[in-house]
Amino acid sequence: MFGRFMPQEGKFFDLFNAHAELIVQGGQALVGLMTQLGKSEEETRANAEAVDIAETRADKITHETVSLLHKTFITPLDRDEIHQLITRMDDILDLIQDAAQTLTLYDIRRGTPEAKQLAEICLSCCERVRHAVSLLPTLDQGQAILKTCQEIDRLESDADRVMRGAISRLFRDEPDVRQLIKLKAIYEILETVTDRCEDVANIIEGIVLENS
Repeated sequence: MFGRFMPQEGKFFDLFNAHAELIVQGGQALVGLMTQLGKSEEETRANAEAVDIAETRADKITHETVSLLHKTFITPLDRDEIHQLITRMDDILDLIQDAAQTLTLYDIRRGTPEAKQLAEICLSCCERVRHAVSLLPTLDQGQAILKTCQEIDRLESDADRVMRGAISRLFRDEPDVRQLIKLKAIYEILETVTDRCEDVANIIEGIVLENS
């Protein structure tokens, strides 16, 4: 039991918040990329670069967090929880970058409605991850954190439903086998982004329940 407020040694919460902000920036750039496909090559390229920049900066924060973990005697959370949380957060941006790079490598020229919807769900999940992380230092916000985690779970289920429908439509309506394979891969990566957000939500739920 830590009392009402978590101890602040090591500034881990500042690092979590900085990383979570980059996750949202990556999610926003992914939506922008998906929206601009086939419309503006310049905007498409700019959004892809924004994803890469966010991922690179987040990697540095992850390394800084792990390094700080080894140097800090008293940590605000269990050491394994800190490591799991920052690692799973980093996985979110890695997958966002994977989605953006796959769109480019596969030379996808148009974003389907389902792909756009999945990207928007990803962004909604990212925004809720940021919100949950921002509330972590104050345990009296436990119920609000748990509610936000439940929203992430719901969004992950929505993404799973959209992906299944999108793939079903692909096999039913897409005559080009190569395009089918490409879009199926994109849908699956986008849905996996929400899975990783759910992983973060599960870790945060565990932290709240253990320490409240």
